Amino acid sequence: MTPETSYTESDEPKPGYRPCVGIFLIGPSREIFVGQRRDTREEAWQMPQGGIDPGEAPIAAALRELKEEIGTDRAEILRESRLWRSYDLPPAIAARMWNGRYRGQTQKWVAMRFLGTEADIVLDTPHPEFSAWRWVPPDKLVDLVVPFKRCVYLSVVDEFRHLLV
Repeated sequence: MTPETSYTESDEPKPGYRPCVGIFLIGPSREIFVGQRRDTREEAWQMPQGGIDPGEAPIAAALRELKEEIGTDRAEILRESRLWRSYDLPPAIAARMWNGRYRGQTQKWVAMRFLGTEADIVLDTPHPEFSAWRWVPPDKLVDLVVPFKRCVYLSVVDEFRHLLV
């Protein structure tokens, strides 16, 4: 792996990495929610994710981030990932993000089943993250994300695949 794609798994959050939660949101056709990042003109789709506040549990953070990023919390919790997944940001991005405080992110992932309708998904939130969204088959996720997140997405899909049946 190159430094841009460094990836590790651990039982605890990795020091020097931003504590974060990711959301594997399963839709009605067993497809996964992805949003196109608003802050880039390039194709950069991702599952909802965001920082974990001090003292906040990963599941609480996941529900909060879901509401903040896609305007709804109409989902049931299915499972929290067993491991923390950490990845490095490319050096140029790490230098400008969070004032260079972190090398990358360390993430706990939460699988959820979407219980709402498409009308419940609203991207025009107070702090919009996505410019578009869609449901995609889990095996297509990796093709849509930026290269430095691909190992994380492969691992998340592998861990939660059994929830899609």
